Amino acid sequence: MGCIYKRGRIYWIKYSRAGRGYYESSGSRKHEDAKRLLRLREGDMARGVPVTPRAGRMRFEEAASDLLTEYQVNKRRSADGVQRRVRLGLEPFFRGRRMATITTADVNSYITVRQTADAANATINRELSALKRMYTLAITAGKLLHRPHIPMLQEDNVRQGFFEREPFDAVRAQLPAELRGLATLAYYSGWRVRSEILPLQWPQIDRQVGTIRLEPGTTKNKAGRTIAYLEIDELREAIDVEWQRHLELQRDGTICPWVFSRKQGQRIKTFRRSWLSACRRAGVAGRVLHDFRRTAVRNLERAGGVPRKVAMAMIGHKTESVYRRYDIVTESDLHAAAARLNKAVERGRVMPDENRSRALHASRRPMR
Repeated sequence: MGCIYKRGRIYWIKYSRAGRGYYESSGSRKHEDAKRLLRLREGDMARGVPVTPRAGRMRFEEAASDLLTEYQVNKRRSADGVQRRVRLGLEPFFRGRRMATITTADVNSYITVRQTADAANATINRELSALKRMYTLAITAGKLLHRPHIPMLQEDNVRQGFFEREPFDAVRAQLPAELRGLATLAYYSGWRVRSEILPLQWPQIDRQVGTIRLEPGTTKNKAGRTIAYLEIDELREAIDVEWQRHLELQRDGTICPWVFSRKQGQRIKTFRRSWLSACRRAGVAGRVLHDFRRTAVRNLERAGGVPRKVAMAMIGHKTESVYRRYDIVTESDLHAAAARLNKAVERGRVMPDENRSRALHASRRPMR
């Protein structure tokens, strides 16, 4: 049988395994924490995980390694980003620290250091999320008992960018020829350029039916997605141009599966320099590829008559709250609304309060 006792203000536990006694600090002033740790050490089968006396001695490097392994095993698409956040953000500050000794005060000190280095709140939050995940994995594996409170920062750097028609035409004209069709698809579909449009292959396009599809599991929310393009003149022409390029490469002996490729059929992995240069020459420097998602939502809302459910399916939003966040109201929208209000008043469609009350009363009067 194990026992719980105090050393100073901290509760410790004693238990036996294979005839050998072990002493371990719970790292807590709470008796319940020590009691829970003792159950773990005695092999609480309800948790279904093996428990070793090394728990509590886990250092940051081991926790980071477990996190990266979990991302790789589950083939998470953000594995590279997490690795970068650990290496550049968390590791320089927490290297060599025991995870059980990291406190909320330490986390706040880390936030201060990162803010001093001009890191954005959104960047710091992603790093803190990685730290939280390390603790979750360690507790699940029986390597830690608890984690400190990890505060998150308010993010006020939400982008509001989008493309009106004229700036989009200007940017597209400045892009290399092999990127113009890609930009057209992004403008109408709102799909993510790097993860959804660049990997497109010809089997995903049905040219007879006129659809482009993303297979389940290849999108951010893992759901499949389809857009019909025959009715969109510009997009249909762009796909036809890319198909002719595909046939020309095939005649030259180059088998290129990618819908959008370089001149010699190589896959396009990135085009950051071309994008920045095109935006600068078009007079709209600072635009990002994600602006296409906001643009597509606004275009669908402006088109009118498109059911919200259909629009969300095209863009790939599962909830209306996220969809509405992308539907940005601009000054031109406000001026258009004011003009419509003015016309309504001039035509007498906006009634004074007393007239509206009489009309409402008349509508409720029972018929004889």
